[in-house]
Amino acid sequence: MPPDNLIDGRAIAEQIHGETARRITALRARGVRPGLAFVRVGEDPASKVYVGMKERMSGRLGIESATHVLPEATPQAAVLELVGQLNANPAVHGILVQAPLPRHIDATVIFSTVDPRKDVDGFHPLNVGKLMLGDPTGFVPCTPAGIHELLIRTGVRIAGAEVVVLGRGNIVGKPMAAILLQKAKHADATVTLCHSRTRDIAGHCRRADIVIAAMGVAEFVKSPMIKPGATVIDVGVNRVADPAAKGGARLVGDVAFAEVQPVASRITPNPGGVGPMTIAMLMHNTVRAAEMAAGIIA
Repeated sequence: MPPDNLIDGRAIAEQIHGETARRITALRARGVRPGLAFVRVGEDPASKVYVGMKERMSGRLGIESATHVLPEATPQAAVLELVGQLNANPAVHGILVQAPLPRHIDATVIFSTVDPRKDVDGFHPLNVGKLMLGDPTGFVPCTPAGIHELLIRTGVRIAGAEVVVLGRGNIVGKPMAAILLQKAKHADATVTLCHSRTRDIAGHCRRADIVIAAMGVAEFVKSPMIKPGATVIDVGVNRVADPAAKGGARLVGDVAFAEVQPVASRITPNPGGVGPMTIAMLMHNTVRAAEMAAGIIA
């Protein structure tokens, strides 16, 4: 396929940011300033980068953001106390606790403590349950929500499609499957969820119209695994050794891009595909939370 089969996540994210900015303007006209709080525990390098990117986009769009950085050794009780304070703060409409958390902190407990009305990451059990039930009043995790928008806005047919999701994680794999199998517009797909114990993953992939790779295995998806004309979405971010690269390593996705691109009808680059969409949907969710708090939407 020619190089114009790239799905430009940056461009589509900019479309969504434009829509979000207009909603922020409408909120400010009502005296509402959307607020987003970040909680980061420890000094994980990737977490620092991710939170920084989200902070910058918040500032660009006019969302009031504040980052709370706690030392690596912070007890779980102290993290819960901070989350409770943010829950009670009416100026904070969205709360994001950056993963990964230190090993001594139970992420499930932390995510379950965030007020579900401020859970813009979509990890609270109430929002997870709403997604499974097809209830649109909950918040959907940002990465699968962003992938869904990529498919919709590039005209990929979802209804009736065979979709293979590689990876069964709670952040991408499971919610992605739930979104696409709903009896709803831009859904109605037949979804196969593959994981490390799946037999013949390649066989499953070869029959798929859409492959979404979120396994966290560098360049796992090779060209023989892809049906000609399929759409391929690469979620993975993996560091691999490369003596020629700065720092001796480079980042690659879960898809062997160079060999898969000629086979696919559409494919996301990495970077520049899914990543920008995750941030776009976080901003979208935050503004929606502010609209809900203001009684503009239910």
